[in-house]
Amino acid sequence: MHNSIIIDNAKHSDLPLLVDFQMKMAQETEGLELNKAVLENGMASVLDDPSKARYFVARKGDVLAGMLMITLEWSDWRNGWVWWIQSVYVAQDFRKEGVFASLYSHVKEIVTKSDDIKGIRLYVDKRNTRAQKVYEAIGMTGEHYATFEWMKEF
Repeated sequence: MHNSIIIDNAKHSDLPLLVDFQMKMAQETEGLELNKAVLENGMASVLDDPSKARYFVARKGDVLAGMLMITLEWSDWRNGWVWWIQSVYVAQDFRKEGVFASLYSHVKEIVTKSDDIKGIRLYVDKRNTRAQKVYEAIGMTGEHYATFEWMKEF
């Protein structure tokens, strides 16, 4: 963990800033304008029911510096859970200060200590080369799988 970065579970009081982070992330990485009301309801739903997902936040002092969300995938091959990292965002003022590395290190430590969680995955927009370099620098690889999707329009 980097100096003065504290990793914690997100709280309901974090919701307005978490929503703001995700609005900015979608715009920065994919040029998408998310429906704020839908996003806020979706994020509040996670905070109300942690079986859906889990948010971790990075704080520097009293300031929220970054976040990520964990969702679960059951792996029959491994007879255990795979944690998917999603909704990653680091506030502009805190980039290149180890915020994501601290979040990832926290998640990896939980996974390492758990018998039920077998690994970590994430997906990244192919155009987001900056993020890909960060993920490679922390030891992740994008060589094994390609992700395909179909989504209804929102």
